[in-house]
Amino acid sequence: MKILSVASEVYPLIKTGGLADVVGALPAALAGHGIDMRVLLPGYRPVMAKIRKPIPVMEFADLFGTTASVLACTVDEMHCLVLDAPAFYDRDGGPYADATGLDHPDNWRRFAALCRAAADIAENGVGGWVPDLVHAHDWQAGLVPVYLKHSRAAATPTVMTVHNLAFQGQFGPEIFSELGLPASAFSVEGLEYYGDVSFLKGGLQLASAITTVSPTYAQEIRTAEFGMGLDGLINARAADLHGIVNGIDTDIWNPATDPMIEANYAALKLKKRQANRKAVAERFGLADTDGPVFTAVSRLTWQKGIDVLAEITDDIVAMGGKLAMLGSGDAALEEMLTAAAARHPGHVGLEIGYDEPLSHLMQAGGDVILVPSRFEPCGLTQLYGLRYGNVPLVARTGGLADTVIDANEAASAARVATGFQFSPVTPDALREAIRRAIRAFGQPKVWARLQNQGMKADVSWGRSATRYATLYRELLAIQR
Repeated sequence: MKILSVASEVYPLIKTGGLADVVGALPAALAGHGIDMRVLLPGYRPVMAKIRKPIPVMEFADLFGTTASVLACTVDEMHCLVLDAPAFYDRDGGPYADATGLDHPDNWRRFAALCRAAADIAENGVGGWVPDLVHAHDWQAGLVPVYLKHSRAAATPTVMTVHNLAFQGQFGPEIFSELGLPASAFSVEGLEYYGDVSFLKGGLQLASAITTVSPTYAQEIRTAEFGMGLDGLINARAADLHGIVNGIDTDIWNPATDPMIEANYAALKLKKRQANRKAVAERFGLADTDGPVFTAVSRLTWQKGIDVLAEITDDIVAMGGKLAMLGSGDAALEEMLTAAAARHPGHVGLEIGYDEPLSHLMQAGGDVILVPSRFEPCGLTQLYGLRYGNVPLVARTGGLADTVIDANEAASAARVATGFQFSPVTPDALREAIRRAIRAFGQPKVWARLQNQGMKADVSWGRSATRYATLYRELLAIQR
């Protein structure tokens, strides 16, 4: 079975968040199911700098006003197709925003070009390789099902995966005439969304199947609270909606072999974690005390509940805990956390930005990983925490609720608990969950059991890859 995966980022070539990790892990996870998956992504400047021996397999004389080509290459045994369009992707800044943090003004064109190229690959193939199905990820790939529906490859099944419904690719109606689609596509049954064009809405409307990255999130987005204005459409397509929880690459995220941490260890050799804990304390300037080290690796945004965490940093310190944070985002939240670190030297440490090796070390050396998100489609941070014995403390929402078993009395007695959940996302609820974690940390046998249960949890792609493979085959069977 041949699958074309289309995404705006993929690890290890380009990453801003969990989307890249998921898209990068799926090809290897699905290979055991007889699936040949190739990933199409934009040729951003960092991507072009990393690929080796690319082979041109498709040319565009005029792709939204510029010349472009598709380059085939292999990266860490993953087969990639890179859309090389310098006018769109060879620029300063990141994949979505410029160096000042503002969205690139032509994002609609940049990602419409990616979708158009994907549809052409599905229609014509590249180097004799023609996909049986196309899997599109998030709004940046949302036009893929739309372009395919209006092409000679209209029968090709498509899967639209929602990693975060909050980002919908919504643009003014004036862009529609430049998308190269028939007038009928700008309708309630297509791209039209309250008079605008929505890339994601088009994908949700026309894909053969819709998936989200956890079962709970699949149900949450059917409600007005989490549906972000699309709950009516999602409910109308409920029969085609599937919640498949994400996994992680357990080769990259493996405390026994991870080259990015201070000391390797396994579930039965947790004492070796102390070297990592010491390294985290030194990196963040934390005092050597008996209290737990709370860690957070996150975008600093309202969605992630960082405002609530910032509000109770004084309480964490007062209860005997320490806090090490890595992330960037809203300027106001960065200022709040910077002020907290200044108030509590030796107890609160903060690094603004993102550092992949440091994120590994924080998982290996932290005692508790905090994920207080208001909504979280899946979340990978808590899965890394489980894998590394960094006990997750999470909000009871989306994939967080699906992957962490709360250490309530019954779960603890049955020895199946793996972390702490709290709800709602308020300072009082988070403060109480932290208090529970600190009490458990003070009982070494209880804490070791939590760590061991988490490290035994199956956070791999095994079961989820099977579900994706089954879904692909079902869609192809319907097509035939």
